[in-house]
This record gives sequence, C-alpha cells and structure tokens, in this order.
Amino acid sequence: MSDQRLTDLEVKFAEQEQTINDLSDMVNRQWQEIEQLKRKLTRAHDRILTLEDSVPDGSDAQKPPHY
Repeated sequence: MSDQRLTDLEVKFAEQEQTINDLSDMVNRQWQEIEQLKRKLTRAHDRILTLEDSVPDGSDAQKPPHY
C-alpha cells in the first residue's frame, strides 16, 4: 500500500470519526430537548386536568341572566 493511499484513508477515517461524533452530539441534544418537552407537556396536561376538575358541570352551573 502506498504512503499516499494510507494517508488518504487516515484522513477519511478522521473525517468520518468527526462526523460520527457530531451526529452523536446532535442526537444527545435532541434527546434532551425531547425529554424537556415531554416534561412540559406532562405539566400542561396535569394543569388542564386540574382546571377541568375545578370547573362545575353544566348541570350545576347557573345560566347568566341574559339567557
């Protein structure tokens, strides 16, 4: 194997290794963002359920005078 070919392979390997590291970092950041969004969604869902529980049913509620 020629020295040039070996050097070319080493360069390609280094570039691919960097690409893999970059992609891994990107996936890690996206995973963290997904987890954060899931927590926010869970909190919003819990809040909606709490608000729904605090609103009286239609049968118990009085109609406003203009009805």
